[in-house]
Amino acid sequence: MALHLVDSENSESIFDLYAQSAATREIPKYKMCENSNDPELVKDLLLDELLLDGNAKQNLATFCQTDVDKEIHELMDKSIDKNMIDKDEYPQTAEIENRCVHILADLWHSPKSAETIGCSTTGSSEAAMLGGLALKWKWRQKMQKAGKPTDKPNIITGPVQICWHKFARYFDVEIREVPMEHNRLLMTPEEVLKRVDENTIGVVPTFGVTFTLEYEDVKAISEALDLLEKKTGLDIPIHVDAASGGFIAPFIQEKIVWDFRLPRVKSINASGHKYGLSPLGVGWVVWREKQDLPEELIFRVNYLGGDMPTFALNFSRPGGQIIAQYYNLVRHGKDGYRRIQQACLDHGIYIAEEVKKLGIFDLLYDGKSALPGAAWMLKKGVNPGFNLYDLSDKMRARGWQIASYSLPANCQDMVIQRVLIRHGFSRDMADLFLEDLKRSIAFFHKNPVTHGSSQEDAGGFHHG
Repeated sequence: MALHLVDSENSESIFDLYAQSAATREIPKYKMCENSNDPELVKDLLLDELLLDGNAKQNLATFCQTDVDKEIHELMDKSIDKNMIDKDEYPQTAEIENRCVHILADLWHSPKSAETIGCSTTGSSEAAMLGGLALKWKWRQKMQKAGKPTDKPNIITGPVQICWHKFARYFDVEIREVPMEHNRLLMTPEEVLKRVDENTIGVVPTFGVTFTLEYEDVKAISEALDLLEKKTGLDIPIHVDAASGGFIAPFIQEKIVWDFRLPRVKSINASGHKYGLSPLGVGWVVWREKQDLPEELIFRVNYLGGDMPTFALNFSRPGGQIIAQYYNLVRHGKDGYRRIQQACLDHGIYIAEEVKKLGIFDLLYDGKSALPGAAWMLKKGVNPGFNLYDLSDKMRARGWQIASYSLPANCQDMVIQRVLIRHGFSRDMADLFLEDLKRSIAFFHKNPVTHGSSQEDAGGFHHG
C-alpha cells in the first residue's frame, strides 16, 4: 500500500532516463528548477548539448592543447579538490609547482635556475601581465631614485595578442605597438629604437606571433638595446612573450638564442596548456633572477594557515593543471617533447607544401622556422570562386575549424588562412584535411560565390 503512495515525481529512477519527466520538458535555462533531478539524466542532457560543439581534434584554429594522456584525466580527477593557493593545506602541490618553475627556468637558461622565482597562472595572458607589472614597478623604482616623474610609462611591442592591450589599459601604460607593413610583418630592432625613451618600461618581443606563427628576433632586439645603452645610458629590459614558442624552440630549434642567455631578458611567460601539452588552465611566468621581481608585488597571507607568499592576479585555483604539467615534464622529458614537437612541425611543413601545389595560394608561413603550422593567402589576381572566409565555412561542414582573418594595421587588406598543428595530430589527419580542402575548392569551382566589391578580393594580397 505504501508503495502506491510514493510521489511519482520522486520515484522516476525506475524508468528509462529519457522517459523521465525532466527529459520531456525544456531544460532550465534562466531560472533554477524547483526540484532535484536524476544526476545521470542531467549528465546525459548536458552531454547531448555538448555534441553541438566542434570536434576538438579537428580544431586547427586554436593554439590550445586538445589531446591529453588518459593518466592526466586520472590526475585531474584526483586533484579536483586541491586549491593550489592554499600552500599550507596542500604543501606537495606547492612543491610540484615550485619544481615546474625551476625546470622551466633551467630549460630557458636562467643563470640561477634553482634559485630564481616564478609562478603558475591560469594561462599565458595572466603570466604576461605579471611580467609587465614587474617591468613597470622596476622602472618606477629607477625613476623615483633619479627624482624623475613616473606618470607616463610606455611599453614597446610588435603586433600582439589582445592581452597586452588589456595590460596597457588596466595598468595605465602607453602601448607603442609596432604596426605591420606589407614588407615587414614583425617587430624589428630598427622599429624598436624609433619608439624607446626613458619612460619605456620594457620591450616585449613575441616568440610565436599569433597572426603569422613566426618568431620575432629577440637576440637582434637585445643587441640593438645593448648599443643604445652604450650610447645613451638607457637600460631597457626585455620580457619575452613565449606563450607558444617557449615550449617549442628549446626542443627543436635550440640554436635560436631568445631566452635568459641574453642578460637583457628579465622575464618570460609561456602557456602550459598550449605546446606545454597540459589541459586548459595553466600558464607560467619565470624571472631571470629573484631581484627581477619587485618585492612590492609579493603579498603574504596567513589566514589559510601558515605564512604564504603570493604574486598571481588570481587567488583560489585548482591544482590539477599544475600537477598535469609536472606529469608531462617528467613523462616526456626533453627527448619526448622533441619527438612530439618535431612531428607537429613536420605535419605543418607537409600541409604547407601540399597547399602550395594547389597553385592558387601564396604561402605566408611555410611551417619550417617557428611554430608548427602553416599560413597562406589567395594569389593576387586569382578568382577561384570563393574567398578565404567561404573556404573556412565550407571546411566546417566536414568538422574542420581553420582560422581566416585580416591582419592588423597597417595590413588590413591582407586576409590569411592559418592552421596550427598540435599534439594528437597525425599524417593521416593531414591527408584527410587536404582531401577535404581540395574537395571544398572543387565545390566552389562548380558553385562560385559572388561577393560585393568590398569582399571580392578577401584573401588576396601579394606579400612582397
